[in-house]
Amino acid sequence: MKKKILFVCGSMNQTTQMHQISDFLGEYDLWFTPFFSDGVLGATARSGLLEFTIMGKGRTGKALEYLNTHELRVDNGGCRHPYDLVVTCTDLIIPRILKGSPRVLVQEGMTEPETLLFQLTKNFRWIPRWLAGTASTGLSRAYDKFCVASEGYRDLFIRKGVDPEKLVVTSIPNFDDCSAYCDNDFPHRDFVLVCTSDNRETFIYENRKKNILAWREMAGESQLIFKLHPNEVAARATEEIERYAPGSLVYLDGVAEEMIANSRMMIAQFSSTVLVASALGKEVRCGLPDEELRKLTPVQNRSAAKNIANVCREVLNG
Repeated sequence: MKKKILFVCGSMNQTTQMHQISDFLGEYDLWFTPFFSDGVLGATARSGLLEFTIMGKGRTGKALEYLNTHELRVDNGGCRHPYDLVVTCTDLIIPRILKGSPRVLVQEGMTEPETLLFQLTKNFRWIPRWLAGTASTGLSRAYDKFCVASEGYRDLFIRKGVDPEKLVVTSIPNFDDCSAYCDNDFPHRDFVLVCTSDNRETFIYENRKKNILAWREMAGESQLIFKLHPNEVAARATEEIERYAPGSLVYLDGVAEEMIANSRMMIAQFSSTVLVASALGKEVRCGLPDEELRKLTPVQNRSAAKNIANVCREVLNG
């Protein structure tokens, strides 16, 4: 019988990454699930109180829609089969049903800043890692291999405490061929792009008025374009932009990466989109020093999904 692999999806970025990796593993029995949890977190998600996370009904619904549209086999909650391998983009939460399977962890994008919560989750294993967000990615150590974007990220994860023997620099899907975004029909050029965050929707304080005024000053005489985060309350964000940066263009939809390709400068707050901007050689304002951002930028090898699939085979056959 073919060995079975379960791909744990989540956000659209995570879901499309899992799909791309699966395309190079056609010799196995492939199954997919939206992200899920059990216990108290699972019950809380089902009650509708975690809509700001990848366990929320909105995002799981979008993941299911994507999986069904692409005719991928769904095992919602991973309970249909025992699996020979689980591939996932996060180890912040590991459902009990998956703890007996070998795992390959794939970096999903940029990791969040290391706050006090990161230090607490690192030093006290009983504190849930998800409280520190993606800054704690890799700290579970509950995986066989961890595929990362670049040597810079490998060094970063080692400093955080990840076992170097488990780290493999493969680059990551959706970020390994950023030049492809230059071929687009987005109508604007040479503008300053702001990719906003969903901080307020995830209960993180942000002084949006202060930020907009600062971004307007950074843009100078250039056209300012805002690409709103998909999870933002669009009406509120648009009203604030119209009030404090009149004349700016606001996009709720569209491909942010194509907008980045056409911009002269990009502004963001710890968003994975800055990795695209860096790979394309754009001026980036994101709170990170330029040299550090260059080191973190994913390898542009156009083969991340294939490389990760090969790591999966090694684990399966190991």
